[in-house]
Amino acid sequence: MKTLKQAKFLKQEGNRIDIQCERDYVLHLFVLEQDIIRVAFTRKNSFKLDRTWAISPNCEDVPFAGRERFSTEGFSLPTYQLNFEHDVIEIVTEKLKVRVHQPLTLEWQYNKDGNWLPLIQERKTGAYLFGINNNKISHFIERSLDENCYGLGEKAGDLNRKGRRFEMRNLDAMGYNAEKTDPLYKHVPFYITRKNDVSYGIYYDNLAQCWFDLGNELDNYHIAYKSYRAEDGDMDYYVILGPSTLEVTKKYTALTGGTIFGPRWGLGYSGSTMSYTDAEDAQEQLKKFVDLCKEHDIPCDSFQLSSGYTSINGKRYVFNWNYDKIPEPLKMSGYFRDAGMQLAANIKPCMLQDHPRYKEAQELGLFIKDSESELPERSVFWDDEGSHLDFTNPATVQWWKDNIKEQLLERGIGSTWNDNNEFEIWDDNAKCVGFGKETPIKLIRPLHPLLMMKASYEAQKEFAPHQRPYLISRSGCAGMNRYVQTWSGDNRTNWTTLRYNIRMGLGMSLSGLYNVGHDVGGFSGDKPEPELFVRWVQNGIMHPRFTIHSWNDDKTVNEPWMYPAVTNIIRDTIKLRYKLMPYIYNAFWQSHQDLEPMLRPTFLDHEHDMKTYEETDDYLFGKDLLVASVVEKGQRQREVYLPQNNAGWYDFHAHTYYEAGQTVTVGAPLERLPLFVKAGAILPLSERTAYSCAKQDTSRELLVFPFIREGEATSTIFDDDGETYRYQHNGYLQLTLKLSCNKDSVNLNIQKQGTWTPAYNALKITLPETETRPLTVNGKVFKSGTELSLGDIKES
Repeated sequence: MKTLKQAKFLKQEGNRIDIQCERDYVLHLFVLEQDIIRVAFTRKNSFKLDRTWAISPNCEDVPFAGRERFSTEGFSLPTYQLNFEHDVIEIVTEKLKVRVHQPLTLEWQYNKDGNWLPLIQERKTGAYLFGINNNKISHFIERSLDENCYGLGEKAGDLNRKGRRFEMRNLDAMGYNAEKTDPLYKHVPFYITRKNDVSYGIYYDNLAQCWFDLGNELDNYHIAYKSYRAEDGDMDYYVILGPSTLEVTKKYTALTGGTIFGPRWGLGYSGSTMSYTDAEDAQEQLKKFVDLCKEHDIPCDSFQLSSGYTSINGKRYVFNWNYDKIPEPLKMSGYFRDAGMQLAANIKPCMLQDHPRYKEAQELGLFIKDSESELPERSVFWDDEGSHLDFTNPATVQWWKDNIKEQLLERGIGSTWNDNNEFEIWDDNAKCVGFGKETPIKLIRPLHPLLMMKASYEAQKEFAPHQRPYLISRSGCAGMNRYVQTWSGDNRTNWTTLRYNIRMGLGMSLSGLYNVGHDVGGFSGDKPEPELFVRWVQNGIMHPRFTIHSWNDDKTVNEPWMYPAVTNIIRDTIKLRYKLMPYIYNAFWQSHQDLEPMLRPTFLDHEHDMKTYEETDDYLFGKDLLVASVVEKGQRQREVYLPQNNAGWYDFHAHTYYEAGQTVTVGAPLERLPLFVKAGAILPLSERTAYSCAKQDTSRELLVFPFIREGEATSTIFDDDGETYRYQHNGYLQLTLKLSCNKDSVNLNIQKQGTWTPAYNALKITLPETETRPLTVNGKVFKSGTELSLGDIKES
């Protein structure tokens, strides 16, 4: 590898500035927004991969064949200044300044109240290295000892990535250690740096295997640095100024296409286990789950059909039905549908060599090909060998869509669970069609799961165009947020996993993957003991995705009723989830509409409270609920730090008020999850705690947590049918709530928008029992617990 040093101005072309480097490299600087500048290198005026699938400004989708890499479509392309000073080329927007020095080094500054302050300084002893006899690339940035680093998607260990080294290489990491294992399933080369009260993000738009070193490495010949290294691909990255961490996350999420707004039922409890579909009488086992939910009064919205329904002699064969196990798929799916449960079927992108339809796929040319022949590549898969489908081939995409419709959707299974899609093909030069431009797998390995889920998404939309699709995917890359709900893969059953899965989920959320969760109870290992199971369920209901899923080593099944002694606690906990469903659904809407993360580290909303940067098991679910999960065996009291919000916090259960900025000790009996609500918040709740279906949701409570002294706050609550796209055509109900408190009264003003009529016709407005001030609603004196008719609320 060799350092690039030359930096000579070449030309200016609109919002792109080109700088000539040695060895036929050209540095391109794209001024995309006032706070987003892109840095990219070409050699001989071309990229190694001339398209991108991650970049989707304005939250639009990307074609299957990708977006032309030179394109700036969708960005505002603001005016900027281009200045020359001796050997320095300077580019200045209203918010960002980048100075290109000779030898080649970029220095970044940001504008704070009219003053330009340092943001990023690249390593002066070599910022960019490019391979001579190989395709490796490296980027080095100076680091300070007081900075924190967050993001990188799905990573084990502490939320602050500082001082550690990480690899991006999609793997099927079954039974991983949530504190230490690396790499895992997803490829998200994006991280956030926080220092000196400012945050910035860097996203490397490269799908090749790569490493991040955020302070683990030391070299006596260089000042302290952090680095990005890739085996191949393009040096192409985006610098995103916050200045807050929340703003960095939101801007990055917008850059990669936003969050899909799926159906409301996708937020309900979803049952799953490998055991049912692996059983010889799978259809009966599946029906029994429906019956037991009813028997134990467990609300459930969906079930994830594991891959055993496709099995032949214990191995999995996608799009193959085992009619011995499930003789009547339509009858089986109808049984779930009649119980109000949706089905999502597991599908895999690799066909084993003895798959009944392998020859068909081979003759159609649907597989990725071996690097040294025209035969399909062969990779280890499910204790055998198989070949992976090539989703850069339009014929494969169409075949996949056709089979989803014929094998699943027409059989009453309306959703897809895209699984085992890490594409572990280690013949680096295995050949992909590349939409007409043959491409080695090493350049696009994580792209295949993205295109797989896009194909599944389009099949579902084509089959039921008025229904919002629900999809799941385990693996993927930046941009998967446009299509799916995801989870942290096949975790191991223990207390350590419970603790570190929380931090893993927060890291994913900071990286634009908002709709996330974990396998509650643990996927692999022995079954969870009763106490661990209870605490895991309590934590699970406070994530966007709530699924109990398992493949226990001892052949047991994680089910809500697995321990009769605690079944009542599990039932009440799941019902709490449904009571909170209007709040959760509103947070989901905000993640789609306003790019707000659903899972939020406490520092995200309290950046100037230094104590929130300490590693913690606490987090916010939505903007208003502080979750203090119990992750230690035998713990029955819990210390909780209440971030300084200048308003205070209420205990959700007892409605006790606490001043902010202090650590309190609260009771944590086995049957209760410690929860706190921000003062000034208004929680929408459902009194019908068994439904997420809008047609059955016949009650609505607004639980008002007033400011204890003086304060004002405005919030909105969104609701709709939870299934269709009618919300795009005014078919929704949105309440705008203005809360104003003083020492003498609590005042609430409510206005509404939208034409949708919910099943509930009134709002029950409730104050904490400890609140003695009079309540006025829309100018009229109101008694706590009284209902306000929706018809009496004025349009805003």
